Amino acid sequence: MIHNKQSLTAILAKQQLAYKLSPAPSIDYRKIQLMALKEALLSHQEALISALNSDYGQRAKQDSLIADILPCIMNIKYTLKNLKKWTKPQRRHSGLLLSPAKVTVHYQPLGVIGIMVPWNFPVMLSIGPLITALAAGNRAMIKLSEYTPATNAVLSTMLASIFDSEIVAVIEGEADVAADFSALPFNHLLFTGSTNIGKHVMRAAADNLTPVTLELGGKSPVIITDDITIETAVERLIYGKCLNAGQICVAPDYVFCPEAKVEEFIKAYQHKFQTMYPNNENSDYTNIINETQHQRLLTWLDDAKAKGATVISASSEKVDRSSRQLATQLITEVNDDMLIMQEEIFGPLLPILPYKELDDVVNYINDRPRPLALYIMSFDKSTQQLILDKTHSGGVGINDTVMHVAADDAPFGGIGDSGMGHYHGKEGFLTFSKAKTVLTQGKLNMGKFIHPPYERFAQKLLLKIFMR
Repeated sequence: MIHNKQSLTAILAKQQLAYKLSPAPSIDYRKIQLMALKEALLSHQEALISALNSDYGQRAKQDSLIADILPCIMNIKYTLKNLKKWTKPQRRHSGLLLSPAKVTVHYQPLGVIGIMVPWNFPVMLSIGPLITALAAGNRAMIKLSEYTPATNAVLSTMLASIFDSEIVAVIEGEADVAADFSALPFNHLLFTGSTNIGKHVMRAAADNLTPVTLELGGKSPVIITDDITIETAVERLIYGKCLNAGQICVAPDYVFCPEAKVEEFIKAYQHKFQTMYPNNENSDYTNIINETQHQRLLTWLDDAKAKGATVISASSEKVDRSSRQLATQLITEVNDDMLIMQEEIFGPLLPILPYKELDDVVNYINDRPRPLALYIMSFDKSTQQLILDKTHSGGVGINDTVMHVAADDAPFGGIGDSGMGHYHGKEGFLTFSKAKTVLTQGKLNMGKFIHPPYERFAQKLLLKIFMR
């Protein structure tokens, strides 16, 4: 169903009313919701895989299982295991001044959460935030991408089979619906997508003082150091670039390679790629999502060539411009005038930047917007620590790529242009909860000793004790 501003407002009002009537759902109720969601995902997995394949025109079944469905199942299991501990009020130190008062922090549901979903992982990036929103006791409205209609249909059917719309509502529509959605007075809004759109979302949310979590992107670099073999470095980074054909916010965007090893890197990447995907139109390799994104990548490739870059296909085959299955294109002799070095690539183009000194690499990264991910290919502990200390990024993978996102017991989020806020696991629960401090005084009231008149002996004594 395509929605308009009036219907969005009505759905939100319905959820807000339902929240007022039940502002503190029990832990058992939340667990029932999560278990139902898990069973629904398992029972709809084949339908979701088929729908994702339809939306992409060809999407590897394992890409959908490993990167879209499995993380949700694991997240639910982890959440069910830890939910009781997360929701338990935490005792905090009251200090001598407030004694004998008791201070605790309670985690209260916020209300209605807005979730804006991109097209690249429409299952994980809708259900993942939903899991933590429900765990925290909230209701949710989910705006799905207009570029994944088949997947949206399955998700809508699946969620409607277990949740009334006053608990979880699925929203569809084009950019105008997304703009109206972001302007709704949610209790929290989570957006996953591009940095440019994220700025518009934040502006819209500001009118309602709606707190936002922005999961954006940026240019995530890979640093290959001299101590690791090129073969090992390629083996560790190639999956992150090939999964979903590189259409991932944390995919390696460009590679720093020791100057003397660039040719070796190209040959090693080609060999490994052709081992993983031996034929053109390989069913294990995912298409570019649609013709718009495909043409964007081809335009950027042409732009790089026109400005002096050398392009080498990982498949050793000439690019078939009529096919949306695009092998990794390895690009050398790049410069900052090229589009591929100005914007997040979000696809199977991989610039290679030669370097001599590691300090030059660190300076290059620090001179640019902070990336969502940074990858270090090195087994040397001091080198790893040097890069960790001197750079900023949303997350780091050492001798691996993209897999840090799968850590249930760790926060995921960007910094600066790559986003703000965190979710996943406990951090997701905290993001969608209000940490409310509760101070409880008993029958003994020590507070009366600081009441006026202020010149009493007890006042002076207390100040003398605490102002030392």
